[in-house]
Amino acid sequence: MMSKLLQSAALAASMMLAVSAVQAQELKIGFVNGERVLRDSNAAKAAQTKLDGEFGKRERELLEQESKLRAVAEKLEKEAPVLSEGERARRQRDFMEQDRDLQRKKRTYQEDLSQSRNEVVSALFERANRVIKQIAEAEKYDLILQEGVVHFSSRVDITKRVIDAMNAQK
Repeated sequence: MMSKLLQSAALAASMMLAVSAVQAQELKIGFVNGERVLRDSNAAKAAQTKLDGEFGKRERELLEQESKLRAVAEKLEKEAPVLSEGERARRQRDFMEQDRDLQRKKRTYQEDLSQSRNEVVSALFERANRVIKQIAEAEKYDLILQEGVVHFSSRVDITKRVIDAMNAQK
């Protein structure tokens, strides 16, 4: 009687181990490099081109204004010894006013650029996450990991599939 009970317990334990081993083998895990998706997908490239077009002109104007202001500063420094006290003070005030205006424009530019980038990145992440979910469901992935993974095998890297799927969408 006792040996039958031990046999049954041993059989049950071995079956549980076998089921656990089968389940572990069936676990399908994938990895996506989000940075690469945001860099290499057509949507990301198009968004970057749009941002460059939208903000490139403003950046060039700021650089030009900065260059002109440097020239004004150099001219003021050269001519300062021969200028009257009143003229020197007036030119310094003008220079300081132009410099404050330039710094304000630069801050506004940076804020606008950052806001636009954040909006674009957010939209790209949403799109990438939808694509990742579609791939996970279609290919029956149990787990898909992103950033923060210490090590992963290239055979679980589905980043290219995500990029290809995003590129296939219009």
